[in-house]
Amino acid sequence: MKHNKLSDYFALTMTKIFRLIADNFFAKRYGHRAVVLETIAGVPGMVAGVCMHFKSLRNMKTGWGPYISEMLAEAENERMHLMIFIEIAQPNWFERRLVLLTQAIFSIFYFILFVLFPRTAHKMIAYFEEEAVKSYTDYLEMVESGKLENIPAPQIAIDYYKMKKSAKLSDLIVKVREDERSHSIVNHKYADLNSNDAVIENKPEIKGSLFNNYKLEKFSEGIIRIEKN
Repeated sequence: MKHNKLSDYFALTMTKIFRLIADNFFAKRYGHRAVVLETIAGVPGMVAGVCMHFKSLRNMKTGWGPYISEMLAEAENERMHLMIFIEIAQPNWFERRLVLLTQAIFSIFYFILFVLFPRTAHKMIAYFEEEAVKSYTDYLEMVESGKLENIPAPQIAIDYYKMKKSAKLSDLIVKVREDERSHSIVNHKYADLNSNDAVIENKPEIKGSLFNNYKLEKFSEGIIRIEKN
């Protein structure tokens, strides 16, 4: 549909803009890039979860529970990514202030986008996560090639992912990259909940997914039907 194509175009354009900014500002400083980008990544899940939580309270209806839980879990996962990479990159005063400014601006922007166009918001985050997978893949290649030191994984990462005490940065990057891949799939699925012709390129098929069985309907109604079934 034309509306979906316009939505995808906007989401993809915003993703390219953010990627361009990150590439020019951070270049190959992947640890510092991760600190700022994970700050942004921690916003969408919280915004979506809180918005739908209040919608459930306002309408006095259940049905959004699993969706809310999934979004809040995503936000928590991204928050932990940030905590981990702060240990690795040790951002300076300027970068910490940049994180606060970036987070404030993006939080306002994403809140408005999600309230008005929830499917577009999810699609944009799905594309963001795809870019995150690419960035972490590049990061991993730099480490494995010896261009960046394969330092020991920080204790916070070992505890969070339950890795061996001997785990290295490369092991951590693999774990984080898998998280981002999962977030991309989930957000694509929520974005495509109302589309009959949605196709996720280069993504493993999730067989038996409830998302594949719904006809066009309002976004929140689709979430309610998922829980009931």
